[in-house]
Amino acid sequence: MKHLLATIGLLFGIALSACLAQVPGPGPGVQPPGAGGGQGRVEAYKTWFLTQRMNLTPEEGQRFWPIYNQYTAEMRQVQLAFRDNRDELAREEAVLNIRKKYNFEFSRALPREKVNMFFRSERDFNNSLQRELIQRRQDRIMQRRQMIR
Repeated sequence: MKHLLATIGLLFGIALSACLAQVPGPGPGVQPPGAGGGQGRVEAYKTWFLTQRMNLTPEEGQRFWPIYNQYTAEMRQVQLAFRDNRDELAREEAVLNIRKKYNFEFSRALPREKVNMFFRSERDFNNSLQRELIQRRQDRIMQRRQMIR
């Protein structure tokens, strides 16, 4: 089972890098949400990923996404507030409080199993994104070492 999960994770990471490499930039004058170069593409991919994983219907999506946008705004504020603060426990407590608050909000918009799937999918997405970034960093280091030789 662990090998299957590891294989799926690896395939997802490869697919993520291929998707991010092939996503065209916005048209002239078009600024994607959360525009910051690759940040907009990551958010767009996360939206697609969550929609697919949670199997949202259009009606569920209309109820879910406004709540999700509020949730991500609050989570971003916590991350910014604790950027220089080394109190990891306080940061985790603030994040947990937001997750508890929005667990209730999401439950009002979606069936319970889809709310659980959201939190699992968000964690999976963040883990795969982190693995992808680590892999890219390692690849750049290896390329630099090869250029030096």
